[in-house]
Amino acid sequence: MKYKCVIVDDEALARGLIKKHLTQLDDFELIASCASAIEASKILKEEKVDLLFLDIEMPVLKGTDFFKNLIHKPKVIFTTAYRDFALEGFELSAVDYLLKPISFARFFKAIEKFLEHIQNSTVLGEGANVTKKDYVFVRKDRKQVKVFFDDILCIESVRDYIKIICGKDNHLVKQSLKSFEQTLDNRFLRTHRSYIVNLHKVTAYTKQDIEIGKLEIPIGKSYSSSVFKSLEELN
Repeated sequence: MKYKCVIVDDEALARGLIKKHLTQLDDFELIASCASAIEASKILKEEKVDLLFLDIEMPVLKGTDFFKNLIHKPKVIFTTAYRDFALEGFELSAVDYLLKPISFARFFKAIEKFLEHIQNSTVLGEGANVTKKDYVFVRKDRKQVKVFFDDILCIESVRDYIKIICGKDNHLVKQSLKSFEQTLDNRFLRTHRSYIVNLHKVTAYTKQDIEIGKLEIPIGKSYSSSVFKSLEELN
């Protein structure tokens, strides 16, 4: 799936830089580059937009004022040359706030935040009654890769990343273990601050660890009570 994006900035150079950054991402499609909020409003009425790159300080109508008045709000990343506007941007539940000139490294970090927002919103349904699926899409090598829950043996936290262990095919994804846990169904159990296991794959266990084939996953003291209760329910 491609995420549809719109850039809104009265500076042509700023629009060009964001457009250049977007061309390096396979899953993002730029559908419009607008010089004013008025121009952008026409696009938003005609197209379903996933992500808005919105400059705050623009003539005629400020980006923040424009966004406040939108009925159907896409996710937004505010851009500006002025650091003082950061608080105002975050008060509008912005995904991120980018200070010009925008490096690709900082831009990519904002994109990662957007993808995490999308994933969390899909699972939580933002208040709607949503049925969890038996798979999840994870970002890997600039692609969204489908991973079926039944293929997952366990998930390990590795600093700012998680390692999804699926036997032969493993996936290293930049995401927190806590946020990824929210995308999983009840076959998965947190056994340690750094590990989640698929209970359907457990082959043996002791008081100290769980075995899934040749894998040995530790059981943390604070998790032991809930872990053993869940393991006993499997019998």
